Amino acid sequence: MDNFLFDEFEGVSKKAWKQKIQVDLKGLDYNETLLWHSDEKITVKPFYTKEDRVHQEISLPKEDFFICESIFVDDIDIANKLATDALNKGANAIEFIIHTKFESKKLLQNIDLTSNIKVYFKFHFLDANFINELSVLTNSENVYLNNDIIGNLVKTGNWFSNLQSDYIELKKISKLTNSIAVNASTYQNAGANCTQQLAYTLAHANEYLNKFGPEVADKIHFNFSIGSNYFFEIGKLRAFRILWKALLSEYDVTLKTEAHIFTQPSLRNKTLYDYNVNMLRTTSECMSAILGGTNTISNTAYDEIFHKSNEFGERISRNQLLVIKEESGFENAQHFADGSYYIESITNQLAGNALEIFKQIEQGGGFLKQLKEGVIQRKIEESASKEQELFDSGDLVLLGTNKIQNENDKMKNDLELFPFVKKRSEKTLIQPIIQKRLAEKLEQQRLENE
Repeated sequence: MDNFLFDEFEGVSKKAWKQKIQVDLKGLDYNETLLWHSDEKITVKPFYTKEDRVHQEISLPKEDFFICESIFVDDIDIANKLATDALNKGANAIEFIIHTKFESKKLLQNIDLTSNIKVYFKFHFLDANFINELSVLTNSENVYLNNDIIGNLVKTGNWFSNLQSDYIELKKISKLTNSIAVNASTYQNAGANCTQQLAYTLAHANEYLNKFGPEVADKIHFNFSIGSNYFFEIGKLRAFRILWKALLSEYDVTLKTEAHIFTQPSLRNKTLYDYNVNMLRTTSECMSAILGGTNTISNTAYDEIFHKSNEFGERISRNQLLVIKEESGFENAQHFADGSYYIESITNQLAGNALEIFKQIEQGGGFLKQLKEGVIQRKIEESASKEQELFDSGDLVLLGTNKIQNENDKMKNDLELFPFVKKRSEKTLIQPIIQKRLAEKLEQQRLENE
């Protein structure tokens, strides 16, 4: 009885579908007309069948995703109050973004690290003694210490001190649980495509494995930014888990748990004008992250690029995730994409293409060498320029910005933060990878004309 309805219908083969399509095309070429080739060299077909399944095993999280609130630590008391308030209002993870040493006990007051919450510390400085003291205080596997010396080099063009000193400091830290991060967000926000992001993240992490040995693999966690290409972003996170597992197998390493992935919506497609559309963008991006199997999401407030952190913006961004999780059926959704022919095909292609780039990087001397030679920067710039051209021509649409503009929308007097790339004059060892939003040039023109 279970198969009664299905027994009424005959199965249709892939060949039969294609023959029917070819007839309907009336002489047009199937490959030229209906196959789409993305910038990531992914081929998207008009239909998929079970023959497209690759049955690739993916180590996805065993627990539901965590809702994170990101807090800049300027004032310890304020940061602690914001954290406890967010936890009381639905968040179950906190990310503290820190630029200088702080009073650890005071910051963590009334935050129960023995409960089922996660706490992330994103450090913009490097101090092994301080971080070791913090680790002793927290003493929890649910605490993640974001120390990424290569990420700092990528973003700023300089080490914290110098190559040798940074590695010595990180080696002291690397003995701690969850102590090394790979901040892949920089690549996405600078304009790298999905395949490049995967390859560069893998090569970035491989530098740590080469330097400190495969035993640090369990100490590494990853930060990704999620863009607006809905299905590709789902495939990106799933593909990375495949690639990370494959890389570690070359070191004869088996992880105790799956790779830990922290995600945030991209800033690259966020806009100054018609800023409420940013909420639609971040909602889609958070959904991609969940279906892709993220461990933790910190949503981006709709006004983050031009307003200082504020209660309203943070509440909206947190509630977006709560609605997705508790009212939209996305609770424990990390396996929902399993068995999707389309997503499996994209995932497999992304992983395969990224692996080829990774191999080229390693053959070229490794990630650091290619950074110093400017190869990585040039490749990202090429990808970013193509995307910028599409935006400038109107082929890539950001609603309310380069399409259907509201001419009465004025922003000049509403800017609390400088929303554009800042010019830097300091000397750098390498060319930094600059994060830049697509709409910046157009927005500057509109501001001048207000």
